[in-house]
Amino acid sequence: MTRRTATTLGFCIGLPTLLLAAAWVWGYWGYIRYRPMEGDLVFQSLPRCPLVDAIEGATGSAYSHCGIVVKSNGKWMVLEAIGPVTETSLYAWVNRGRGGAFDVYRVALSDEKMTRFIAEARKYLGRPYDVRYQLDDERIYCSELIYKAYLAATGEEIAPLVKLGDLNWKAFEQTIRQYEGGDPPLDRMMITPVAVSTSPKVTRVKD
Repeated sequence: MTRRTATTLGFCIGLPTLLLAAAWVWGYWGYIRYRPMEGDLVFQSLPRCPLVDAIEGATGSAYSHCGIVVKSNGKWMVLEAIGPVTETSLYAWVNRGRGGAFDVYRVALSDEKMTRFIAEARKYLGRPYDVRYQLDDERIYCSELIYKAYLAATGEEIAPLVKLGDLNWKAFEQTIRQYEGGDPPLDRMMITPVAVSTSPKVTRVKD
């Protein structure tokens, strides 16, 4: 191997590492600058896998996960549906995302409705994750948790539902079939993370 080849390989290996490190530092800087408020909605891009790629690709958004910022025993947590519905420390939640990047959207609710919003979301604690993205209560996915809690607290939808068939599903048909165990349910109504983030009922406060 020539010195030039070795140098080139070192650059090719080292550059992605430097880029990942820079992304993490930028994400951490965003974390320490963020001033949480209960009820904030946080969005992130999860580490890549076929399901994450299908979520982001079908919805045309980098957001593959979202949750609700809450305070528990004096600590900032994220109430989320990612396995069973649980509360994860905000720090751990941020670190899980690609490059530590996350966005924050604030919901305009009265104190009374905000308290109810969080209480309604906590009713789903322990509920298993729904990889089929149905709107029943047996299993819950991330944006569904926000949608149902907001609906119960206010009587209104935080964002409109959309049919799977209206998303860019064809490029991810194989993944959908794998998780569905059959044909893609094109008439299935669902709530996507990007729909929540673009709702007029939320305001972006951090990117």
